[in-house]
Amino acid sequence: METGADKLTLADINEEGANLVALQTRQQLALQALSFAGQNERAVLSLF
Repeated sequence: METGADKLTLADINEEGANLVALQTRQQLALQALSFAGQNERAVLSLF
């Protein structure tokens, strides 16, 4: 029973770790998208 509880605890920690990595990845992608949008906007404005 104790071993099973330990495995469940470890599984929860692993899941939370994976959730954190996924969140960080989404944040990095969002920042990159904003950067690209800003670069495109500057490029369009430079045409005028």
